[in-house]
Amino acid sequence: MCDLLTSLREKLDVDERLLEYALELDKAYIPTRYPNAHPSLSPRRRYTRAEAERLIGYAEVIVNFCKDLLSKIQRRGAG
Repeated sequence: MCDLLTSLREKLDVDERLLEYALELDKAYIPTRYPNAHPSLSPRRRYTRAEAERLIGYAEVIVNFCKDLLSKIQRRGAG
């Protein structure tokens, strides 16, 4: 996700905070998606509720940024 936002940054203003959020989400992607990524414990035992809530919040910020961006592009195309 961070790579995609970094590429987008070449053409549009992407806040550094979004890149930081995306980087943290990227780091959590594989170990949370694949149950055997951590041999000793399942993902639900590796992450705390606070970590999960923080990452969900980061994802929501990025999704909202993308929705806003798509809305702007759509309005430009209609005008």
